[in-house]
Amino acid sequence: MVKIEPFEVEQWMDRLETTPGALNIAETCAASVSVDDLVRMCEDKDAPGPLSLSNKLTYGAIRGSETLRQRVAVLLDRASDAEPLPVENVIVTQGAIAANFLTFYTLVGPGDHVICVYPTYQQLYAVPESLGAEVSLWRLKEENGYVPDVAELEGLVRDNTKMIVINNPNNPMGSTTPKPILAQIVTFARKRGITILSDEVYSPLYHSLPPNQDAPPSILTFGYEKTVATGSMSKAFALAGIRTGWIASRDKTIIDTVAAARDYTTISVSQLDDQVAGYALSEPVLRPLLRRNLALARTNLGLLSAFMERYASVCSWVRPTAGTTALVQFKRKDGVPVDDPSFVLDVLEKTKVLFMPASPCFGLGRDFKGFVRLGYVCETEVLVEGLEKLRGYLEEYLMAEARN
Repeated sequence: MVKIEPFEVEQWMDRLETTPGALNIAETCAASVSVDDLVRMCEDKDAPGPLSLSNKLTYGAIRGSETLRQRVAVLLDRASDAEPLPVENVIVTQGAIAANFLTFYTLVGPGDHVICVYPTYQQLYAVPESLGAEVSLWRLKEENGYVPDVAELEGLVRDNTKMIVINNPNNPMGSTTPKPILAQIVTFARKRGITILSDEVYSPLYHSLPPNQDAPPSILTFGYEKTVATGSMSKAFALAGIRTGWIASRDKTIIDTVAAARDYTTISVSQLDDQVAGYALSEPVLRPLLRRNLALARTNLGLLSAFMERYASVCSWVRPTAGTTALVQFKRKDGVPVDDPSFVLDVLEKTKVLFMPASPCFGLGRDFKGFVRLGYVCETEVLVEGLEKLRGYLEEYLMAEARN
């Protein structure tokens, strides 16, 4: 039997996010919107609506509708001088989690070696390992702003390295791998014929980059065929409930192989979900939707930054530049990190504020002790109330302890 490690962050979320009265600042999606919200946002009031209710509910287009795949291709082609990505090079999936799993299931197996950035979403290193591959962790460092150091790849690569896995923007750090670094990764992989999988589920939510740094493009825009990008409507587009994602590649044989493997699992996605996703990615809706989510991210990050500055004696971080998540370390007196699983449960019990412990959910061994992951692109009023309750907790417990 295949050995699959428990998916810690998902199990923690499953157990705790339904806590009655919880103020959920663990959620990693931009604050969710409804179909009615999308219709109200649409800048073209004469545009067709999101759903055609007269369509018979067959399996639909097996690889995803032409409309949705075309709009995903346009999204991935942004800021690109490369040839436009053909519609045939996109396949629609049940979220990015299915996209990542199918990519690994299709391309990786026993005898292969995978290099994966760390920390990141546990799926990205646990699934290839469960499939029999050896996995080396490409550790992101605080002193480097949690941006990958390409020079370290020389010490990680092997003769049997099949894939390099990156996550941009990064979950849980909220860091951005800029375009020049992506170009270096592509150059390294191209010389050795290594496939790159880029989980871009938080793209294009690049909301707080330095003034001299442009938002990086998709990994597919660098002209290297053996690149794969995955994404979904959940995080940057605030539509987790439609469970719609994608796999795209410059190499159509990868897409064809993934499609053949998917015949054994889900076959196709819901026609209704496909229609809503296609509507959300239409230009008259996409523009206001992204403006809304970027503005929400900037507003809320400003609130969280002020909180971090005020309580710098007991918490620290590297300020995120993108995405919806931040990794924050809390410390007790003498700078000793809290026990983050116990801390999370105690905060939830005493205040109803929910966030995730990093050491079990994103750490191996003793990594990230005292760290928690916050999802700050929730509704602003939820964040304000959550931070106010957390303020009371810190002042009554951590800061009072530090003064004793």
